[in-house]
Amino acid sequence: MCQLLETIKLENGKLFNLSYHSQRMNAARAEIFDTIEPISLDDCIITPKEFKAGLFRCRITYSHEIEKIEFIPQNIRQFKKLKTVFQNEIDYHLKYADRRLLNDLFAKRGDADEIIIIKNGMVTDCTIGNLVFWNGKRWETPDTPLLKGTQRQSLLDKKLIFEQKISTYDLEKYSQIGIINAFFDLKSMPIIQIGNIS
Repeated sequence: MCQLLETIKLENGKLFNLSYHSQRMNAARAEIFDTIEPISLDDCIITPKEFKAGLFRCRITYSHEIEKIEFIPQNIRQFKKLKTVFQNEIDYHLKYADRRLLNDLFAKRGDADEIIIIKNGMVTDCTIGNLVFWNGKRWETPDTPLLKGTQRQSLLDKKLIFEQKISTYDLEKYSQIGIINAFFDLKSMPIIQIGNIS
């Protein structure tokens, strides 16, 4: 059976962006399993006492119903260098539990800390989140993401980032790249200089 994931930020007992995670989970359930009855993550997640201080991943594994809820300590990685990797066949529009293709692409990073996945000449994502690019005035995000992340959608809704068609040839127009995901917003995200892409 196809398993999917939601990874939710849990910091000092607070769960972040729950409504966005619920929306994405229910849309995926409807697409794959023709499931009509929505699930509210607000009603499903009970945070044990030992996870109410510190930073954790609340990892939801689900198919047509929720199968497992786990709480895992979150370690923040450092990012200084990115490498472009080309893969035209990848489809990750749903957050699948099976990440073997992403892991295979990540293994091609060489001495870089993370990769930028290029599909049909267009910039998409890295393996752990969506990307944003600083053009000197505003942060722009590719309109061709592999996965429409919850943080990405939240920032788009707030008009803090803006969709833009970004090809490999457009990268030189930008000065910085940021990585956003459930744990990284515009204030906390790692920022990499455009010159540190190989």
